[in-house]
Amino acid sequence: MKKIIAAVLCLVLVLACVGMTSCKSAAEKQSVDAIKKAGVLTMYTNAEFPPFEYMKGTEVKGVDVDIAQAIADKLGVELEIKNVKFDTIIGSIQSGKGSIGAAGITVTEERKESVDFSIEYTTSKQYIIVPTDSTVAKIEDLAGMKIGVQLGTTGDFIITDEINGYESDGEQQKGVLQDTGASVVTYNSAADAAIALNSGKIGAVVIDKLPAEIVAGNYDNLKAIELVYADGSNTEESYAICVAKGNESLLKVINEVIEELKASGKIDEFIITHTGAAS
Repeated sequence: MKKIIAAVLCLVLVLACVGMTSCKSAAEKQSVDAIKKAGVLTMYTNAEFPPFEYMKGTEVKGVDVDIAQAIADKLGVELEIKNVKFDTIIGSIQSGKGSIGAAGITVTEERKESVDFSIEYTTSKQYIIVPTDSTVAKIEDLAGMKIGVQLGTTGDFIITDEINGYESDGEQQKGVLQDTGASVVTYNSAADAAIALNSGKIGAVVIDKLPAEIVAGNYDNLKAIELVYADGSNTEESYAICVAKGNESLLKVINEVIEELKASGKIDEFIITHTGAAS
């Protein structure tokens, strides 16, 4: 009887594995060998973040697309692009649905808990989009305002922390916008947030530098300024490509490609080209 039960349990486990996409780890599903066997490198992105990714007709274009294409070329495979909501990218890579996440993703300690990151390929800062006649000069000046952000981005995290307070070194800290009446309003893109700002529904938008400058440039009555604090500090951050935890083989190739692109000046060239194209 025990042998029969054991056999049944083994069969159930086998059928469970067959019913799932794979019993392999996410890193195994998207290893270099697996990618070459499938002939496809799958990039998860959010084409709402120019110049790093944006729509040109029906195609996704941008700096991250060019970098991903260079990685695919290095591997000798096709590049497949999945355009999804930004806040779903990390989870998709963590689960092995995609090979890489490339969407102007800022490296943070929290994200490192879910995925591994490549070396950085560029840096950025947070910017504030406000009406041209606004007197806002620093983040503290956003007190009492409705502030638009793109869901899941660094701007979202910073504004939410400054409104609700945050933990630092094990102690709860008061945010610079806490108890001022300020509130955060999330959107799927900076462009959507800018539409709301232009119509007077919100008072400001916080997003990364280049997207902020491109989006504000589409309006005669909006401007983009660097987000700084009253003490003069800013929000410098680094962008990198993410892979599933433990996917060392793919990370090695990605780092090699980024090093080559940086050394040749190609990444700077991509940024200049796509900033012009997306404006």
